[in-house]
Amino acid sequence: MPRTIDAPASALTASSALAAAGLSPATIDSLIASHESTALPRLDTYFNYYRNTLSLTPSGLARAAGSSRPYHLAQQRGLPTRLRLLSRPGVLPDDRIPAAEIVIENDIAWRLNAMVDFMFGRPLKLVSAAGLPVARSQIELALEAVWEASGGISLLQDLALLAHIYGHVDLVLRRAPAEPASDSAPLAQRAAAALRIEIIEPTRGIPALSPSDYRRIDAYIIRLRRPARSAHGDPGAAQPPLPRWLRAATAAIRTVSPDPAPTAEPTELLTEIITAHDRHLLAHDPSARSASLSAARTIESEPNSLCPGHLPVVHIQNTSQPFTYEGLSEVEPLIPLQDELNTRLCDRASRVTLQSFKMYLAKGLENFTQARPVGPGQIFFSDDTNASIEAFGGDASSPSEDRHIEEIREALDKASGVPPLATGVVRAKVGNLSSENALRITLTGMLARTARKQVTYGRGIADMCSLILAALDHAGILRTQPSERAVKVHWPDPLPIDDRQKLENARLKRDLGVPQERLLAELGYAPNDPGVV
Repeated sequence: MPRTIDAPASALTASSALAAAGLSPATIDSLIASHESTALPRLDTYFNYYRNTLSLTPSGLARAAGSSRPYHLAQQRGLPTRLRLLSRPGVLPDDRIPAAEIVIENDIAWRLNAMVDFMFGRPLKLVSAAGLPVARSQIELALEAVWEASGGISLLQDLALLAHIYGHVDLVLRRAPAEPASDSAPLAQRAAAALRIEIIEPTRGIPALSPSDYRRIDAYIIRLRRPARSAHGDPGAAQPPLPRWLRAATAAIRTVSPDPAPTAEPTELLTEIITAHDRHLLAHDPSARSASLSAARTIESEPNSLCPGHLPVVHIQNTSQPFTYEGLSEVEPLIPLQDELNTRLCDRASRVTLQSFKMYLAKGLENFTQARPVGPGQIFFSDDTNASIEAFGGDASSPSEDRHIEEIREALDKASGVPPLATGVVRAKVGNLSSENALRITLTGMLARTARKQVTYGRGIADMCSLILAALDHAGILRTQPSERAVKVHWPDPLPIDDRQKLENARLKRDLGVPQERLLAELGYAPNDPGVV
């Protein structure tokens, strides 16, 4: 059980806890400082370009900026200065300069969502590599129970989305917050009540990599900064409650920390350090000036009783890049093209605004502006023989502008590998091919990109399954040998296949000797469904 410290006199220092874990507080401080100064701004930019966060603007500032829109979008920061100065809240433009026409079309979000749909649009199948059929069945049942209890397909979609945005994501295996199931309960119930899989986004997860191998993690650091009221479980707070293992620790923080002033909104900074042998939870006093671990207080310290000797962390790269821990983000190469697209859309909107209505130049006509508007049947007269009314304006075609915008969209298609057809927008002719073959030819780049990612995601999911089986074996819930913990991930076809083709594929697999229960699972049937033989 974790040791929770609830008094300053008995509190362990951070230095002693880290020394027991074989780490140096100075090294951890250096990793955290580098992460917050270098990595966090870049990661926040990726997320803001994907989400295109909308910030509400006070109506007074919006009117001062010459805009009637009460919001400001995150992607506006990528517009050129001539557009940002005329659309930024609080900037007073010259009265003679019209407000900029700001058009933001988020071409990043729908592409990333399409990638996630192709990856985890349907549930995948975990197949044990154990030799005995009984062992395979029990292992697959236990793994499915743990993954489903942790979120199932929603968990996989969330981790895929975060990995596509940031380039990588980490999974941590933890004890379940619920009470353990009794020994007489079914295997699936005991497994689901014992373990949980948690997603750690790169903005708060910091790896301490081995100096000799960038692929090996010596320790894993998780930072959590949140308002003190939310961390204390205030029912009116917008943040979700903390897990059970963290609620006990924050209760200890409240015991040793002075109550904040009523008018202040203090934050509690928690630092969790996980190694293959133990776990430490450190806390900073909300009123402390230094964020160094040497000034932190060890709130909780426990050995790694989940799977001793194994770091309960799995790293998943979106797309691998050589000799680097981080993976490749799908947002990063699209940011310059997105900025160029938004700039040209704003310019086109300004041109259309100026040319979409008729304007008139009157010469030699007195009180022309006080007269009735120009229209059919209107007569204007003047004694000036040189008087005239000239019309100009009206929307005109701009082929070069349209072509430039179309080329930007094509560049986005090539950089992302996601054509509009992936979301059902059909532009090109598909010829006389059948529908499935036509889709595969048109989506060749998308399918190849998805198959490449299935390697990295599949390896991470299989590694997490091995950790789950090791933890279940240590807990005595499901005994397995290390050789029995290998798992294969069977990915469903991302493209739709008609029922006749599915049945034909199943028949061919049956002739090759594939077990019937696996064929039924691929077809969406359970062995005990009515009518299944």
